[in-house]
Amino acid sequence: MQTLFFISLGIVTYTYFGYPIVLALLCLVMHKRVKKEDIVPQVSILISAYNEEKTIEDKIKNLLELDYPREKMEIIVGSDGSTDETYQILRKYSEENKIRYIVSFQHMGKAAMLNKLAKEAQRDILIFADARQRFDKQAIKELVKNFADPDVGCVSGELILEDKETGSGCGLSLYWSYEKFLRSCESFIGSMLGATGAIYAIRRAQFVFFPEDILLDDVYAPLKAILLKKRAIFEPAAKAYDVVSQTAEKEFSRKVRTLAGNFQLFFMMPEIFNPGKSSVAFQFFSHKFLRLLVPYFLIFLFITNISLVQFGPLYTLALFLQGIFYVCALIGYLLGVAEIKAKGFLRKIFYVPLDFCVLNAAAVVALFLYFWRGRVEWGK
Repeated sequence: MQTLFFISLGIVTYTYFGYPIVLALLCLVMHKRVKKEDIVPQVSILISAYNEEKTIEDKIKNLLELDYPREKMEIIVGSDGSTDETYQILRKYSEENKIRYIVSFQHMGKAAMLNKLAKEAQRDILIFADARQRFDKQAIKELVKNFADPDVGCVSGELILEDKETGSGCGLSLYWSYEKFLRSCESFIGSMLGATGAIYAIRRAQFVFFPEDILLDDVYAPLKAILLKKRAIFEPAAKAYDVVSQTAEKEFSRKVRTLAGNFQLFFMMPEIFNPGKSSVAFQFFSHKFLRLLVPYFLIFLFITNISLVQFGPLYTLALFLQGIFYVCALIGYLLGVAEIKAKGFLRKIFYVPLDFCVLNAAAVVALFLYFWRGRVEWGK
């Protein structure tokens, strides 16, 4: 029991604390600079939209107001089987010669629509965006600076979560800050593992059409660029803005789909684990693979801890700390259900444990959905 306890403790600790420390140390000795320049390449902005009548017009207006030469930028939006007014809005802006659009009257799925848009695109750099998030005016300029370096094949921008005062938003914003730290370090020493779906770009030469059942186009694209011996870079100056999920339930559903997509990639791209073919094998194993094992080791850690309490105060303290952590997560959930907002330090006490538990519960559900149901539908 003691062996299993310490193995479980070691894996959980390494995954969330040890790996970031290793990355930080590697950054001290392995900095790979990106040769940025103020270039203005031709870009195509691609958006797959499904029933986005509430957001698509604001998104188009936002793109048209960006600080980037209009003649160097084309906007192509695909209406993917929308049953609301999305198509009519796109047609209006197309008639004004502000955008191009494609319509599918059947819901194809995001990946299939992005493939159609990429075939229509006529520019050197493909920029992928979602219909909801707002771009900073300098976002495209900051993204494309990195393509002055011929070794760069994919660039991700940064997603800024604006409403941090709502429910699980505190935990999520802290978690997202943690994720951005990992992504920044990975980019610093070589390549990041996944892009921000709301804003990322890839050279046309490194673009590989998405499998139509792919769940995570924003992870598939940079990994393919890496396998083509190009770097995938994180650019924090290229910003997009979004609002966090209002409830733990919404965040849970999003996480389930994301983590199911990770399982899919493990089987779709096994070569990413091979150090002989992949420059990010170590990072991928530590960041992506081990994280999906953590919920099971958390269970082992708790169960073995119960049986080891009789062996000394160290185990008693460990069990007490675990119990406090999960109680705080439960309180955070109940506060969200009751729509009560904790303030200040209390928010961190309750919502950080909650978001951690949501993430690990989602990993278990994602495993079930991927292997037993075999698929997870794309959706908003």
